[in-house]
Amino acid sequence: MEMEDHDNMKSKRHAPEQVIRKVAEGDQMLNKGATVAEVARSFGITATTWYRWKNTYGGVKATENKRLKKIVADQALDIDMLKEIASDAPIDQVPRSSR
Repeated sequence: MEMEDHDNMKSKRHAPEQVIRKVAEGDQMLNKGATVAEVARSFGITATTWYRWKNTYGGVKATENKRLKKIVADQALDIDMLKEIASDAPIDQVPRSSR
């Protein structure tokens, strides 16, 4: 039975937003006296995963992550618009301002 639990633990993926939230919750638990093993167990992860999450997402706040995702999405839209504009304008008909 334990082997099945371990297999389920390995296959579960967490979204970055979930990890950030869980790291914040886990930090609160640790501040109240819980051990890393207890925190990891409460989230259904290993202690190794906890430390990896902590190193990767420890300093990121959920609002900061949301803001950064919006910036990246806006940049992607800008790039798509520029590609569309560039594909519609023939090169030999683009006005040159240096003439």
